[in-house]
Amino acid sequence: MKRAGTERVAPTSEAPMVGDHLALDLLNTEARSQGQIVDYWNTAEDVLRWLVRHGVASVPRHGAAAPAGLLAHARALRAQARELITKRKDGKVGDVRGLNKFLDAYLSAPHLDRDNAGHFTLTRVPRGDAIASLLGPVAEAVAQLLVEGDFALVRQCEHPDCILWFYDRTKSHKRRWCSMALCGNRYKASQFRKRIRVE
Repeated sequence: MKRAGTERVAPTSEAPMVGDHLALDLLNTEARSQGQIVDYWNTAEDVLRWLVRHGVASVPRHGAAAPAGLLAHARALRAQARELITKRKDGKVGDVRGLNKFLDAYLSAPHLDRDNAGHFTLTRVPRGDAIASLLGPVAEAVAQLLVEGDFALVRQCEHPDCILWFYDRTKSHKRRWCSMALCGNRYKASQFRKRIRVE
């Protein structure tokens, strides 16, 4: 996909959570507005906030900074994911070596604990460096989508000014828009205006 210039967004702006899959929400950290690509990740803190919103990372202690290099690694993972998902959607096979570097760096170990009700829970606890621990679950979500996803249901919004992706989990599998409230309504309004002009 060809991209125009990239515009920075205000620090209070958040990437939309419309993908219904972590790997697709990763791609959706870039959007398009009025022909310009909007990048929601401009600092390492933006990436960390996104990871917290998705439940991948816990809220950092007051004053704790995001690891140096997180932004560059997160953008590299996003680019790798975009290439692989786009190719898979087109029925092609991409080069997985870049994604495997993220997966190989993600070290974790099983951990037995108890939940609030006293029941046992088994989770995986990251054991690698900070960046690998933060981005590893996202890389794993991309890999799982590539392996297990039904790519007939992996779609991009049909609005011509939108590049957001989503996994269509609707019963009828006829979802067309990233969000009916945003792009669906924008499309319907533009169609209505066209009909008015014709009449």
